[in-house]
Amino acid sequence: MLFKKIAIAAAVATTLAFVGCAKKTEEAPAAASEVATSEVAAASDAAVQAEAAASEATVAASEAIDAASEVAASEAK
Repeated sequence: MLFKKIAIAAAVATTLAFVGCAKKTEEAPAAASEVATSEVAAASDAAVQAEAAASEATVAASEAIDAASEVAASEAK
């Protein structure tokens, strides 16, 4: 008998949970769209910053190669 009461309570709790989730899903698409838009903007900003950092790293590497070439040339003399 106790098992039957627990099973009924679990079924009621599960049903209430599904009803609660159904109400939340009606609001979810609009909220998800807003979140997705802000995430896309953040990802775009991050991509621009990454591109700028990569460009700076390329310039720094080029300068390092030039400096190493000058040192090697001066040591060869």
